[in-house]
Amino acid sequence: MEIGRGKNGRRAYALDEIGIVPSRRTRDPEEVSISWQIDAYRFDLPLVVSPMDSVVSPRTAIEVGRLGGLAVLDLEGLWTRYEDPEPLLEEVASLHGEAATRRLQQIYAEPIKEELIGRRIEEIREAGVTTAVRLSPQRTVQHHKAVIDAGVDIFVIRGTTVSAEHVSGRAEPLNLKQFIYELDVPVIVGGCATYTAALHLMRTGAAGVLVGFGGGASHTTRTVLGVAVPMATAISDVAAARRDYMDESGGRYVHVIADGGMGTSGDIAKAIACGADAVMVGSPLARAAEAPGRGFHWGSEAQHPELPRGKRVHFGTIGTLEQILHGPSSVADGSMNLMGALKRTMATAGYSDLKEFQRVEVVVAPQQS
Repeated sequence: MEIGRGKNGRRAYALDEIGIVPSRRTRDPEEVSISWQIDAYRFDLPLVVSPMDSVVSPRTAIEVGRLGGLAVLDLEGLWTRYEDPEPLLEEVASLHGEAATRRLQQIYAEPIKEELIGRRIEEIREAGVTTAVRLSPQRTVQHHKAVIDAGVDIFVIRGTTVSAEHVSGRAEPLNLKQFIYELDVPVIVGGCATYTAALHLMRTGAAGVLVGFGGGASHTTRTVLGVAVPMATAISDVAAARRDYMDESGGRYVHVIADGGMGTSGDIAKAIACGADAVMVGSPLARAAEAPGRGFHWGSEAQHPELPRGKRVHFGTIGTLEQILHGPSSVADGSMNLMGALKRTMATAGYSDLKEFQRVEVVVAPQQS
């Protein structure tokens, strides 16, 4: 499309601009499988919980694992900076307005302690659930040995935008291809939002690629940096890269994980319909009674010392983690029984598993007010 005489742009679509089309058959929702497997790890749910302090603590990571999903602990968050961050989480929930951003910057200025990295990972491992942790590309080289030594199962390298080729004249950048090759654990890396960027990340040997800029409801990257790619288009483009990389690599499958921008069960279903294998969500679970944020939600971008690109958002509390994931729901807005709704969507469209459901027909259907 022509934006002006000197610039053209492609029309891109957000998840709330598309709709899923039912097919000629329907199924019983109880006969639909939403299980997901990445590398050697199998999950009952195609759900990864975002590495955000407002959502994931060691305790909630264990609970999500018992409920069938995977929660990622942020190793640059409060749980590796403080022995007991609970009083600080309580304080953050009590702050008002812009004071929250300033106080978050002060709290997160505390250095990361490597002995806490090992302790937090061990705490989750001892509960018998799959252990996943996150580091940013900037801190991966510094702390990855402590992570591997602690026995992590899945390593997530996540930033606002992650590329396979970072150019820097100030410091030696992380060589993702070499780094992933030398690790004995599966690595999920992202975010990215284009076909080309995703293809390059897949060539590093990653087991999964995160699509999107993360953060979702708490993110202000579009406002601060002007960077934005609507999720329906981004997921579809990265799914196309997955298909072409399979041909290029002789059959190696890289999982596409939609990251951010999914606040309801309908968004989750549409993300998978566009080609995602699983979703990474934060805000839907920030409403859980067990969430460390006590009804508030923020990401790592909110506490950046120089240029915050996130904010603390108040969602309140609507139920337990189990109710939000598995029901029963007491509301009609798509915020509870997320996985039951996904099963029902797949059954309505006539598909029995996630891989089949990726072939469902979708239409452009702008959201009606």
